[in-house]
Parts: sequence; structure tokens; C-alpha cells
Amino acid sequence: MSDYTAPLLALAAALAVFGILAGIRLYRTEVKLPSDLQLALEVGATRTTRTGSALDRLGMRFAPLVLRLMGPARVDRKRRRIDMAGNPGGLTLDRYAARRAVYALLGGFGALAMLSRGSLVGAAVLIAFGLWWAEVGIWAAVRKRREVIERTLPDFLDVLAVVVSAGLGFRQALDRVAEKYEGPWADELRITLRQMDMGVSRRQAFEELRRRNDSEQVAQFVTALQQGEDLGAPIVETLIQIATDQRRTDAQNARRRAARAIPKATLLITSFMVPATIILLITAVYLGSGSEFDVLTGE
Repeated sequence: MSDYTAPLLALAAALAVFGILAGIRLYRTEVKLPSDLQLALEVGATRTTRTGSALDRLGMRFAPLVLRLMGPARVDRKRRRIDMAGNPGGLTLDRYAARRAVYALLGGFGALAMLSRGSLVGAAVLIAFGLWWAEVGIWAAVRKRREVIERTLPDFLDVLAVVVSAGLGFRQALDRVAEKYEGPWADELRITLRQMDMGVSRRQAFEELRRRNDSEQVAQFVTALQQGEDLGAPIVETLIQIATDQRRTDAQNARRRAARAIPKATLLITSFMVPATIILLITAVYLGSGSEFDVLTGE
């Protein structure tokens, strides 16, 4: 590996000089920001951290290049994924591209530095960081948002059924109950209501609600609501039935998770806790007996 040290150091130095010159040139030039990213930097600054804002400003000039390299199909999939995550921290598609460019540069330069020291494992870790760190935050946000929505939805449906049975129309009841809730599900309902206010049909607005959420319970809610509307079923009975079915589904999922946890706990106990307990007991017996090693070795 030492034969490659000098060429790698020369390559790293050349890339560093090129990066400094490119940074000076970009600093002195005026570049028109994409509209999506400009809105994120102006309005979304209060929704993100200082670190996130700094990353956006560093990578915003490379965002259009990253989006072109991704291609239209992948960009559409990523936009849908960001919607499912609920735009955490004011995240937009252009902001995601900017951060991915920064992570790729950091990972690339870090990998070269690790290779110059002969650390293949460190280089591999930094390359993985550059390629997938931007995806980790989205994946975690999608999972957390789905869990919160699925936990909130049954209670929301019960309250909505009570308000509808009190005499309000479904549209007015939805608006009234959404005002009393906070969190991702309330945000999704407000988006749906605004779409309906802009002339979108109720069916299409709820289809968009289903598309924005990677949740089986949300899909069941939209499907049951549309089927009840097509069949002319009373809306109150439909809402109560949906809430009951979702609580039954939650109970089944909890039992399923518990069943999967038992083998994992058994493996953990037999692999670590039982041997550790045996070693502790043997050590305690030995220390308590006052024996010496020479008795065992015969010396």
C-alpha cells in the first residue's frame, strides 16, 4: 500500500487546489437559484437547523446537476418519498439535491484521505456516507411519520364520527376536528381541505392523501370512505367501522411484533446472558474458595 501513498497524496492535493479555485470562482459569480431551493432558503430557514442551512448554501449550486444526473423517473420517486416524510425540516427536492452533493463531496475527499493512510474500511465507510446519508434522514422521517399517523387515526375517526352525528356535514366536521389536532395527520388533512377549497374533487383529494402517505391504515381509510360514498352508506357508521377495524389491526400487529420478539430475546439470552452468568458463578466460587492457581496446575 505504501507504493500508492505518494500518488494518492498528489491526487488529493490536486483535488484540494481545484476545489479551492472552483470555490473562489463560484463565490465571485452570481448564480440564479432554483425557485424551490430559493423558497426553502428564505421561508424554510426557521424550520431547519443551522447545520442544515449551511449545507444547503454550500450545495445549492450543484442541485440542478444532481437532479439531472438522477433523471426524471428517479426525481419523481424522490419527490414522492419526501412528501411521505412530510418535508422534515423544510426539506424540498432541491434542498435534498443540494445536501446530497455536499455529502458526496465530503465522502469522496474523506475516502481519498483514508486511502492515502491505507485504511480501506474507513474509505468504504465514507463512500457509503456520501452515497446514502441523505437517504437515512428521509427513511427515518417516513417511518416516524407513519407510526404517528397510525397511532392518531383511530381516535381521530371516533371524534369525527361524533361531530358528524351532531349534525355537521362531512366537510365542515373534517375542518372542525382538524383544527383541534396537531401533528402530521392534522397537516395532511389541512392539505386535503385546501385542495378541496381550490376545486379538487373530494375523491381526488383523498387519493392524493393516500399517495402522500406510506401507511396501510391511511389506504384503508380512504378506500372505506370511497366505498361508503359509492354505496350510500351512512358516513357515521362508516367512520366507526373504520376506527374499529384499525384498532383490531393495531392489536394484531402488536401480537405479531411480540411473537417476533420472543425468538430474538431467546437468542440474546442463550448467546450472552447465560454464558456470562456461568462465568460469573464460576469466578465467584473460585474466589470464595481461596484456591490458588498452582493447585490446579500442579506447580
